[in-house]
Amino acid sequence: MAENPKQDLQPKSYWRIRHDDFFPEPSFRSWSAYRSALSQTPHRIFDRLVGRSTDADELGELRCRSENDMRRTLTWWDLTWFGFGSVIGAGIFVLTGQEAHEHAGPAIILSYVISGISAMLSVFCYTEFAIEIPVAGGSFAYLRVELGDFAAFIAAANLILEHLIGGAAVARAWTSYLATLINKPPNSLRIHTNLAKEFNLLDPIAVVVLFVTAAAAMLSTKKTSYFNWVASAIHVVVIAFVIIAGFAHAKTENLSPFFPFGVEGVFRAAAIVYFAYGGFDNIATMAEETRNPSRDIPLGLLGSMSIITVIYCLMALALGMMQRYTAIDPNAAYSVAFRNVGMRWAQYVVALGALKGMTTVLLVGAIGTARYTTHIARSHIIPPFFALVHPKTATPIYATLLMTIARAIIAFFSSLHILASLLSISTLFIFMMMATALLVRRYYVRGVSTKKDLVKFVVCLVAIILASVGTSAYWGLRPGRWVGYLVTVPLWVAGTLGMWLFVPKAREPKVWGVPMVPWLPALSIGTNLFLMGSLGADAFVRFGICSGLMLLYYVLVGVHVTYDVAHEHEGGEEKALRGKVEDGGDGDRSVA
Repeated sequence: MAENPKQDLQPKSYWRIRHDDFFPEPSFRSWSAYRSALSQTPHRIFDRLVGRSTDADELGELRCRSENDMRRTLTWWDLTWFGFGSVIGAGIFVLTGQEAHEHAGPAIILSYVISGISAMLSVFCYTEFAIEIPVAGGSFAYLRVELGDFAAFIAAANLILEHLIGGAAVARAWTSYLATLINKPPNSLRIHTNLAKEFNLLDPIAVVVLFVTAAAAMLSTKKTSYFNWVASAIHVVVIAFVIIAGFAHAKTENLSPFFPFGVEGVFRAAAIVYFAYGGFDNIATMAEETRNPSRDIPLGLLGSMSIITVIYCLMALALGMMQRYTAIDPNAAYSVAFRNVGMRWAQYVVALGALKGMTTVLLVGAIGTARYTTHIARSHIIPPFFALVHPKTATPIYATLLMTIARAIIAFFSSLHILASLLSISTLFIFMMMATALLVRRYYVRGVSTKKDLVKFVVCLVAIILASVGTSAYWGLRPGRWVGYLVTVPLWVAGTLGMWLFVPKAREPKVWGVPMVPWLPALSIGTNLFLMGSLGADAFVRFGICSGLMLLYYVLVGVHVTYDVAHEHEGGEEKALRGKVEDGGDGDRSVA
């Protein structure tokens, strides 16, 4: 029976569950259609490898698939405080003690300097992209435009993994600090079981905290920002207390030996504590809700991250001078350190500040993760149902719930140690891809760049990446040796210098751009890959297993949905009519 055309003009209910909201693509209309799609997998993979989105598509067509807009209510002030709320949490309060005790010793401050420099290089790349393409997808959207659907899928999978693990890790750290606050051992509030090691301490409190912060994030972005202002201001006061009181009880003899685990330990710790800087990419996802992205994003991102880097270094130095690295508690370093120097009351201030910091990290993380997920769903890599934005709250409720449930499952079982190493390698990999994408954006534009310039660019880019991978591998496999660097470092310099001298730029930023291109993006590629090489073999094994599962999903689902969406307009009205007939006359689809 034909549907009344006027019904298409009626607003759709947000609270709905239909097949077309989950699998509207032709490849998934029937089992025979799916089998046909699978038979075309090689062709479709090649199509998606060479396919590219555009700035206009990301800003226009994809946003329409959410059916309702996210409201532009945020300013640079909101973004700056979101930066504080998103970044300062479990990383500095938990990982500092863990890595100082196990890998770096007093040289943990150098680990924060190294990871901070690498993070700032990535912040530059994110800032330029967020100004040019102010959408909720963050790095996923940027990579779709510059590196194509396949690279964007790899980023999307790692982004989801990064945010799932990050939220779960912070939630478990929240439980540890709550136990410290009430004078109990860090694991006392968890349920002890006979499951495998690192998975045997169940954490129901972490689950509750995740759902409470997610509920707040779903109500209103602007109201969440008001709460974050107040909470982050209180946190700054606590941090100032930690730094001042820490230096007041500092002993220079605690800094000796400064490198108890050698230089290798410093870099391995740097790769782990990179987790502490990872939250800044949440700010880029808020570009779609920012009033003036070209002004507010540089102020919010660069301003907050510069201050946070200084704070981290001061807090790490204060801890290293207040307590000998062998006596640092890996689970609640600052609280226990103050207790050991006679300031028992101060441990409650620190624990309360840490709890507040972790709460805002989870709150802002819930906002950022949902926006990543929303834009990923707009591309149909995951069902477009999760791209829907609620008309009243202007927030992606379904995306928030999806990620919160997944985070809660992980947080319930997994330890912080397992989560942090896997999170760091995923984060570093994405940031490396972002730096690569920025070089592509500056040096290659279809229809503008000549074939000769493209060849020169590719040769230089490959040299930079190979040199960075070689340096990282040599560091990991041959610690203490230096001969290999006589090959890899000059190769990196040659690739970067060749791009600078012989490849003309195809595009300049419209408002604000990364300075010293290609040197800073190339350095970002090198530092991120080098820090990846500083992680242990277990992290790469877990990363490889996760990547294998991601690729399996892409072959079975991702490539087919993105291929269908990319070619949905082919055939014009005839194809649209045929699709309507196949749907039994139901023309009400979730894809705008």
